[in-house]
Order: sequence, then structure tokens, then C-alpha cells
Amino acid sequence: MTAGGGLAFAERPAAGAAAGALVLLHGRGTDEHDLLPIADALDPERRLHVLTPRGPLSLPPGGAHWYRLGGIPTPEPTTFHSSRELLDAWLRGVPERTGVPWERTVLGGFSQGCVMSYALGLSAGRPSPAGILAMSGFIPEVPGFALELGERRGLPAFLFHGVADPIIPVEYGRTAAERLREAGLEVEHHEALIGHGVDPDSLDPMRRWLDRALGVAAG
Repeated sequence: MTAGGGLAFAERPAAGAAAGALVLLHGRGTDEHDLLPIADALDPERRLHVLTPRGPLSLPPGGAHWYRLGGIPTPEPTTFHSSRELLDAWLRGVPERTGVPWERTVLGGFSQGCVMSYALGLSAGRPSPAGILAMSGFIPEVPGFALELGERRGLPAFLFHGVADPIIPVEYGRTAAERLREAGLEVEHHEALIGHGVDPDSLDPMRRWLDRALGVAAG
């Protein structure tokens, strides 16, 4: 499905009136369907309206991407800025699509999607979401891009990283957690003895955090 903003996306509406919304951004080389099982695990009762956009780039070795690799924590600037602008336009249409205001929408992602969640959820000129769900990524450092953490004090953030991650070392997750805490965000930081992935045992605390971030009563 494609809507205003030009990004294809998958959608999982709430079972009834949505109590909140969740936007999840996939990692490198996958697509908009990749994180829907995580959405189901985090919201089995389907209280939330879930949207998962597809990265706009098709690059080797295949699948969709948000930017060309340029190092860690330095995405290639041209594709990073281009995708950030496309995603910004798409996100501005999310409240109309879901019927849920942006301040009741959690923005999250895995790997490259985590990087873009930081970029759109914490950047200057963007409204604050209900929370940031950051899985196995890093805070990007790109010329012409800046965070606006001074206006995010008290914002809930859940960070997860595998301690044996060979793609994005766990130190980047720890650095992000420390930086966000110092800026006054309410950070919950989890690690597990896995590589570049999401630990199934982390899903329960992630689900509880999501309920608190949105003020949704646990089922």
C-alpha cells in the first residue's frame, strides 16, 4: 500500500477504537512486513493501530534500505537526508491515517530503522512522539543533521541491544542510552546474549514499557 509521502507500507488496524498507534521501521535488506510479528507480540489484543513503512531504496544485496552504508555511526549523507525527508512527510500523515494524535504514537525500529527512529523522533523541527522504541541501532552523526534533545525531557525510550552484535556493536546502544539519560529522557535499557536481532525474552518488558508509554492498561 502507498499513501501520501510516497512510501509503501503495511498496516495492522486495531480491533476496535485504537488506544494508541505504533510505527515500526524495518532494518536493512528487509521490507515493511518484517516487524509485524513483533507488533503482534507487543500488542496481542490489537489495541493499537500499527503502521510499518518500507524504506525507499533498493540496494545490494537486496530488499529495502533507508540509506547507503557509510560507517557507524555515520550513514551516507545524501541517501540519509533524502530518506529522512520522505519519512518526515509520510509520518506527518500518520495521525490522519490512524485517527490517533502523534503524541499518542510510539515510533520505533530495528537496526537502520532504529537509526531513522532516532532521526525522526528526536530531531529539531519534529514533534515529539509518545516514545522511542530503539532496537539494535545507533544515534546517527551526519553533517546537516542535529538532534533536539532539550525538548525531549521526560520522553520514554526503550533501548535494546545484543551484547554479541557483530553488525552494530553493543557499545553504540550503551552510548545512546547514556546520552539520552543525560538529556533527561526516561530510558529503559535492556541487553541480551544474542547477536544482531531481537531477543524473545525482551518482548515482555518491551510490551510493558509500551503500555506505560501510551497509558494503556495491561490486558
